[in-house]
Amino acid sequence: NKTYTIHMKYTNKPDDSFIFVTSPLSHLPQTFTAWCNSHLRKAGTQIENIEEDFRNGLKLMLLLEVISGERLPKPDKGKMRFHKIANVNKALDFICSKGVKLVSIGAEEIVDGNVKMTLGMIWTIILRFAIQDISVEETSAKEGLLLWCQRKTAPYRNVNVQNFHISWKDGLALCALIHRHRPDLIDYSKLRKDDPIGNLNTAFEVAEKFLDIPKMLDAEDIVNTPKPDEKAIMTYVSCFYHAFAGAEQAETAANRICKVLAVNQENEKLMEEYEKLASELLEWIRRTIPWLENRAAEQTMRAMQQKLEDFRDYRRIHKPPRVQEKCQLEINFNTLQTKLRLSNRPAFMPSEGKMVSDIANAWKGLEQVEKGYEEWLLTEIRRLERLDHLAEKFKQKCAMHESWTGGKEDLLSQKDYESASLMEIRALMRKHEAFESDLAAHQDRVEQIAAIAQELNELDYHDAATVNARCQGICDQWDNLGTLTQKRRDSLERVEKLWETIDQLYLEFAKRAAPFNNWMDGAMEDLQDMFIVHSIEEIQSLITAHDQFKATLPEADKERMATMGIHNEILKIAQTYGIKLSGINPYTTLSPQDISTKWDTVKHLVPLRDQMLQEEVARQQANERLRRQFAAQANIIGPWIQTKMEEISHVSVDIAGSLEEQMNSLKQYEQNIINYKSNIDKLEGDHQLSQESLIFDNKHTNYTMEHVRVGWEQLLTTIARTINEVENQILTRDAKGISQEQLNEFRASFNHFDRVRHSNGMMDPDDFRACLISMGYDLIRVLPPFSNNRDDCSLTGEVEFARIMTLVDPNNTGVVTFQAFIDFMTRETAETDTAEQVMASFKILASDKNYITVDELRRELPPEQAEYCISRMTRFVGSDCPSGALDYISFSSALYGESDL
Repeated sequence: NKTYTIHMKYTNKPDDSFIFVTSPLSHLPQTFTAWCNSHLRKAGTQIENIEEDFRNGLKLMLLLEVISGERLPKPDKGKMRFHKIANVNKALDFICSKGVKLVSIGAEEIVDGNVKMTLGMIWTIILRFAIQDISVEETSAKEGLLLWCQRKTAPYRNVNVQNFHISWKDGLALCALIHRHRPDLIDYSKLRKDDPIGNLNTAFEVAEKFLDIPKMLDAEDIVNTPKPDEKAIMTYVSCFYHAFAGAEQAETAANRICKVLAVNQENEKLMEEYEKLASELLEWIRRTIPWLENRAAEQTMRAMQQKLEDFRDYRRIHKPPRVQEKCQLEINFNTLQTKLRLSNRPAFMPSEGKMVSDIANAWKGLEQVEKGYEEWLLTEIRRLERLDHLAEKFKQKCAMHESWTGGKEDLLSQKDYESASLMEIRALMRKHEAFESDLAAHQDRVEQIAAIAQELNELDYHDAATVNARCQGICDQWDNLGTLTQKRRDSLERVEKLWETIDQLYLEFAKRAAPFNNWMDGAMEDLQDMFIVHSIEEIQSLITAHDQFKATLPEADKERMATMGIHNEILKIAQTYGIKLSGINPYTTLSPQDISTKWDTVKHLVPLRDQMLQEEVARQQANERLRRQFAAQANIIGPWIQTKMEEISHVSVDIAGSLEEQMNSLKQYEQNIINYKSNIDKLEGDHQLSQESLIFDNKHTNYTMEHVRVGWEQLLTTIARTINEVENQILTRDAKGISQEQLNEFRASFNHFDRVRHSNGMMDPDDFRACLISMGYDLIRVLPPFSNNRDDCSLTGEVEFARIMTLVDPNNTGVVTFQAFIDFMTRETAETDTAEQVMASFKILASDKNYITVDELRRELPPEQAEYCISRMTRFVGSDCPSGALDYISFSSALYGESDL
């Protein structure tokens, strides 16, 4: 046997230390190897040589992770010496972090395979993780383990445990420990004190086969050694302590698990209901938004009006039920959160994208798109109305222009002057000058046609191609007319010097008739022009302009008489001098009959224009009545909604009586609000009439139908949320066993300090602090250790108050609501479960294993709870575990929101 000197210091308290000097280590490698493998097999591995297998640090780090249940830093994967030293250092640092001081043990010695340092390190790990926690009647770890062995073996003959070496040589003490806890495994009456090797081997075989304790010692070595190694015996015996010490806790653990699982099953059902309702609402929003985002404009006014009617159906029929679903969803969410809080469960976190805030954001996006869609519809209707007007105006002007230009190109292309007489040439020259004057007068109309075509293109007119083609044809023809006119003038001027005579009267008639004719064309065009107005002021402006036009008619009649006088003078001269007239004015195509006909047309159109304007006045007056009718109701409903919102903000705090009485009062208040819905519907009807009459503004009120709708929806949501808060208070009262008198006392205190400054149903931090002190809450819990300074009390009180504020105001809003105040006052006295308690309970049922089997669950738990665990637990990952082993650690964490269930 080799003899090593091991120096190590284990520190739990400042004066605790263990020094092992000159210890025989014949049993230690075998014992420590078996102990390490008993834990490493849970991770699917083992060691063969304790001197070699820990040198790279990988299995050493894995061993620490298994026995501590904690994650160590990621190991280095390299095979170089510095990689191994780094891994061993990580393990040693972890050991030191657990309060263990290693003296003279460094990573280099472990990497170099120094057996005494390796065994010393393993012994330190055993002390810290296997023996330290053993405590019986406040004794130290070693003394506690010895006292436990003495008590368990006291009734057995031939057993007297006084130490951890010679007291165990005959094997009876080990057999007594097994028989005390599992009498079915060993028949103690058949054991003989003179057969120590048989006794030891019996204990080793039974422990390994039935108790999952590996064989760590050799019977012959123990019997043949005068004083067996104390550390080896302690290591092996500690395994029996951990195997048997917690058996009596199994029933308590099972009951705790049943309670926790029942609460969790109910909460899961509520979560599933919330997820389903949220999914359906989000799916409806997802389907509706693309429809509202569709801005594909129709080409006709009728099609756009049908879109507007479809939108009204959506507002009246499809959206209101979804508003109710959204409100119910918020109520379900608040109720679930209250139940989770009462059962000390973490707050419910819906699936990604299904939070209440996500639904609120989606709803907000829907309403934004909805508002934009309505504005787009109205804008498109205005645009199509404008387009129809412009298109008709364009056609009218084009028709008049094309009528005027018809044959002009052929006329300008004639060469009649080559064979004409002197008089005819002069007549042709004057006729051409008159034509140029007329051409210049029509320039404005061509520019108007081009401007209208451009505006139709800018407004995206559906038949813009036809408009552009027609406009381009007119412009090209106009350019050609200009060119032909200039060519004809040039030709006439070449022969003008040859001709001397001209009929001045014909010329004067032509010059006066042409502009007068153009004026009449313009007058007829204006009298037949279409118009769009949206107010009485606009139509009055048109009537004024029309009256001004009628005032010019006497002067125009004088011009007509003067022009007709020229023609009469021509006839008189011809009659006087016997001139035979051809009946055609050589300078113009206009005849006196044309002037008379157009004048009669102008006089006929004037009264028709008067009638159209008066009809439009009547229509605008009817629209004004609709505006005033809508405004009268909106100016009543809008302030009513605002007043009700302010009343609701105080009603939840000001109502006296029991919570049930408050609930009944709030529901009656809610019914009164719902009964007011008929006024909203009537306002909707007036709003629809206004839209059907294409009324888009109302100067008599600041309230739009959209304002009223949003205010109404907020009012319904607020009263429903207030009712839900009272329901949650009832749940809190029933779950925590709080009497009505306590709740009344909480409400009275809250109301008193709320009214001190604001009376708005909320307290600021200073009022909340005063309220706590008035109710006897001690904000200064304890003085810091070794401190007699009262200033330390003040500092401790500030820290305690800051802790309380994080509970009642987690979002740091600066105010404390009544519901948060009630939750805090009830939570302080609640007894709750934790994830660690549930894990410990499962570990007891699993006989201290890190996994549990299906049979163990069905044996220890009621059938329903056992099947629930089996269906929810994941498979345990490990090579040495039986088939079907389940992971209860991740399951327990998931129950309290620390991982995914």
